Amino acid sequence: MTQYNTHMKIKGQIQSLVTGFTLETTPFSADKISDFRKILRPETSVYITFLPGTDYKDTIRIAKRLKKECFNPIPHFAARSIPNFEMLENSLNRLCGEVGIEEVLCIAGAIPKPIGDFANTMELLETDLFTKYGIKKIGVAGHPEGSPDIAEKDITYALDWKNRFQSTTDAQLYIVSQFCFDTDKIIQWDQKIRKTGNTLPVVVGVPGVASLKTLIAYANACGVGQSINFLKNQARNITKLLQTSTPDEQILKLAKYRATDPSCGIEGIHIYPLGGLSKSAQWAYEVMDGHFKLGENGKGFSLDVKLS
Repeated sequence: MTQYNTHMKIKGQIQSLVTGFTLETTPFSADKISDFRKILRPETSVYITFLPGTDYKDTIRIAKRLKKECFNPIPHFAARSIPNFEMLENSLNRLCGEVGIEEVLCIAGAIPKPIGDFANTMELLETDLFTKYGIKKIGVAGHPEGSPDIAEKDITYALDWKNRFQSTTDAQLYIVSQFCFDTDKIIQWDQKIRKTGNTLPVVVGVPGVASLKTLIAYANACGVGQSINFLKNQARNITKLLQTSTPDEQILKLAKYRATDPSCGIEGIHIYPLGGLSKSAQWAYEVMDGHFKLGENGKGFSLDVKLS
């Protein structure tokens, strides 16, 4: 195979991985965007985070707006921040009845103790409310580097439980992972959970376009383990702290893994727009459309245009 054909093959692998990418927003960040149609293409899936202490009515409001602007809103349900069964059912009733939601993301949530009836995703799923209201796809959390809030044995048990639950429901469950900067850790994690019985498709969380300083701050805040050290090693040169970082090397490595390992469970990527939605979306669309060149020695790639 010629070098040109090899490059085209690799480019195709990268485009395949990025196509269908998802992003997320908070209600607060969404209120700062005048029109999502100026940033995103129609039908793009956008997760709506449910942060501790916020009013879920804001999630419903932003879901309505995203739907009206021709996107696929995917609201979060954070178990530990839901006070009771009634609030969960009322929220689902409104989201499905008023917005037409068919997909959600269920997570435990970042607070240490539940404020109400639910402590984890399993307890949410056991209510059968998602089935009652016709939810067709349910995302659940994945942890390539473990979690500061959940013991490893509990993570393993929960993933096994969710795989068993999949056989009892018509909804399609899938995993959305926490963002991780060390690609080797992601690959090792995917291989590990496959070997131990996971059959749920995996959407890998990757950091969006941001400065290295911003990425380190988020890694520290979210407690993503080895990624903090991984980033700090890159930041030893202080001049790099303010430089814009893109996940190109990570995407390249994941794309090659996905294309060459038959047991790979990765189906796509979810972008955490840590440095802002607009630049991360622009970067992803340029990559999806093939507007990039592979780097020398097989390291990363660069866009054909500058991010605005």
